[in-house]
Amino acid sequence: MAKCGACGPGYASPLDAMKGPREELLYLPCIYRNTGIQKPDYLATVDVDPKSPHYCQVIHRLPMPNLQDELHHSGWNTCSSCFGDSRKSRNLLILPALISSRIYVVDVGTDPRAPRLHKVVEPTELFGKGNAANPHTSHCLGSGDILISCLGDPAGNGKGKGFLALLAPGKGFLALLAPGKGFLVRIPCSLLQKGDWAAEKVIEVPSKKVQGWLLPDMPGLITDILISLDDRFLYFSNWLHGDVRQYEISDRRRPRLVGQVFLGGSIARGGPVTVLEDKELQCQPEPFVIQGKKVPGGPQMLQLSLDGKRLYVTNSLYSGWDKQFYPELLREGSVMLQIDVDTEKGGLAVNKNFLVDFGKEPDGPALAHEMRYPGGDCTSDIWL
Repeated sequence: MAKCGACGPGYASPLDAMKGPREELLYLPCIYRNTGIQKPDYLATVDVDPKSPHYCQVIHRLPMPNLQDELHHSGWNTCSSCFGDSRKSRNLLILPALISSRIYVVDVGTDPRAPRLHKVVEPTELFGKGNAANPHTSHCLGSGDILISCLGDPAGNGKGKGFLALLAPGKGFLALLAPGKGFLVRIPCSLLQKGDWAAEKVIEVPSKKVQGWLLPDMPGLITDILISLDDRFLYFSNWLHGDVRQYEISDRRRPRLVGQVFLGGSIARGGPVTVLEDKELQCQPEPFVIQGKKVPGGPQMLQLSLDGKRLYVTNSLYSGWDKQFYPELLREGSVMLQIDVDTEKGGLAVNKNFLVDFGKEPDGPALAHEMRYPGGDCTSDIWL
């Protein structure tokens, strides 16, 4: 984190962030829902410092006080947009629970290596103050408040009730953002002559014709995407096909595929699926094995180091979908992997010395999801 005497959290700019210290810890929500293990979800703290004797180990587990939460996409209480405000501190991790509709607030500032529970926002607060449920993703705002997307309503309907503003500590709590107010993300679109809106398609992952799967055509199913802090490279994961891709995007209209690795997936050779027609590959990829372990599932959540040289990957999407598409994940648990990135010419290579196996957790195999660094990371910070 930046040191300037009177600065707030994070960094003055994305390029300053790229010069920040190497990550030493990672926080991941770990899920037990649908696994048959009657234990609460927990926040895992993983040591990723190569110089540490605990490298690639879970060094702390913070269990939630309830069962069947389905922790999902975490975010911070504040971001680098508050860099100029020394009163702000990035010390709380916001953990929405997709199924229970709780929101957990975790203190990671007091002891980053041993987070503690700070506050629980119960479902009744979402239901009553926001008429919303099933919080999915949390993201800090430039104002110091927090934006949380919600997928449902209190009656259990999947209506996508929009966004809730979780106000900063000392300002109260939930309020539904009124229609018409500005949002965090704006997608450039064009109005066509026939009155339709469209966005230019610059990357396509064609479906594969297959046998032995749920459908005759298997889509790639891009489940996570990120851009490096210098805007040079775009990365995404194909959860079903099993690959992670790196595109050079200096020319926004003509992205170039410069890196690709297969980390499992449904089309691996020797599995139940036979690929009949493939517009991209000459043959089915080999199963992914690391340190003697055949990795189940496909690559899902991504997190890039600030300097862009290390890409972290986990392979659980959502316990219900894991159960349907990769049932072995529930039996064996998920993994966290690290991919070395060539930031000069482009290119991806799996770090064979890095493996965090959540199949070996004390209470049984767990499903690890999204990754966060203390102090901010490539997918949770904004500069507004």
